[in-house]
Amino acid sequence: MFKANSFVSVLVHLTIMAAIVAALIFGFFYLYLPSATNHGETISVPKITGMQLGDAEQLLEEQSLRYFINDSTYRSDQKPFEILTQDPAPGAKVKEDRKIYISVNMKNPPMIKMPKLIDGSVKNAELILKSYDLKKGKITYVPDLQQNAVLKQFVGGKEVAPGALVPKGAVVDLHVGDGLGNTEFEVPSVVGMPVDEASVLLAGQGLQVGNIFYDASSTEPTGTVVKQRPFAEVGAKIRVGELVDLWVAGDEQLQGIE
Repeated sequence: MFKANSFVSVLVHLTIMAAIVAALIFGFFYLYLPSATNHGETISVPKITGMQLGDAEQLLEEQSLRYFINDSTYRSDQKPFEILTQDPAPGAKVKEDRKIYISVNMKNPPMIKMPKLIDGSVKNAELILKSYDLKKGKITYVPDLQQNAVLKQFVGGKEVAPGALVPKGAVVDLHVGDGLGNTEFEVPSVVGMPVDEASVLLAGQGLQVGNIFYDASSTEPTGTVVKQRPFAEVGAKIRVGELVDLWVAGDEQLQGIE
């Protein structure tokens, strides 16, 4: 048996031991570990966004990859269980058995509280609906003095009160005031009256003065209403909020009346 009875023999022993250790290290890091972890072998992540979950699952299995759903949301313009996002992105290089994180479109929309659109304008209603992920549907104008004001809100043909639960993405139909109202009455006659008094009378009956035309050739006193439209004929009707055009005697510049 070899005996370590000299300096040379000790040195030989140390050299042999160092060689064994180096061989073990080399074998572990450069032979065993690469083969066990498929060192240098990567997989290109396929594009699965836009695919159905079942199809994507099969594709990932074929690529030796896995998936994990870390988010779900609802988009009415996309199919249920459609993959919306993925991480890592398509084309990324990953190791075998890597987990791909995905978000999926829900089958059923979540329920949200219906916002209050009533008494606001149509434009304001559109902004609110968009912020709630709801869609503006049909607008129906109905007789009411509140012009362009939302009077009622409907989902699926049924009136919905603010705070009631509706599906996210639902279509909301609106009933909006036409600014005229539905009360009809006989057209008042203001011919022969001073234009300022005629304006007060019309306003008092819920009517509006429309265009004012001046007739310098009229023989009536300056500022007198000589004609109106619509005419105050027997049986002529008008609704609250409608316009009445006036013809006034005199020259506009001399009167200074706008």
